[in-house]
Amino acid sequence: MNDISEADRNREASLEESDHHPEPDELAGSGTKTDSKPADEMSREELLQKLKEVQEAADKNFDLYLRSQAEIENLKKRSQKEREGLIRFGNESLIKRLLPVVDNLETALTHAEDEKALESLREGVSLTLKGLKDALHKEGVSEVKALGEPFDPHFHDAISEQEDASVEPRTIIHELQKGYLLNDRLVRPATVVVSKKNSEG
Repeated sequence: MNDISEADRNREASLEESDHHPEPDELAGSGTKTDSKPADEMSREELLQKLKEVQEAADKNFDLYLRSQAEIENLKKRSQKEREGLIRFGNESLIKRLLPVVDNLETALTHAEDEKALESLREGVSLTLKGLKDALHKEGVSEVKALGEPFDPHFHDAISEQEDASVEPRTIIHELQKGYLLNDRLVRPATVVVSKKNSEG
């Protein structure tokens, strides 16, 4: 009976050993190769290779850093330029709405020039026009030079030509509607009549 019990115990011990799974520390101690080899166990060639890899990674990261800084700087400059553009030209639509008012006041002044009975009205309109022009000027609005100037398609819109021997050809001899600039950028071209050579010349 004792012999059978001893045999059973030996068999159970053998089964426990077969079910045992080695721990990572045991594997390391058994000489199995790991991914991260300690530096003090590396050969000179391995250390040099490792140093080269680290240097390449550092160079790559530094290059990415420089590129990121350059992109950030470009974004800042672009944002600043767009912000300045909004400040300088953000009221352009308002200016365009006000310009017809200027046109109407100028027309009213022209029609009232010879009417003495309308002198008070003329004076009031004149003051209103002056105040409005002053307000536009403070916003960066200026008139396009036209009458007597050489025709420039960038600033003038010619609707007809007339013979006029007293001036050079392509000279503006009539200004039908004034043109305007906003901070030196064209808002509306001047509508003009341009001189041409005499057909008999």
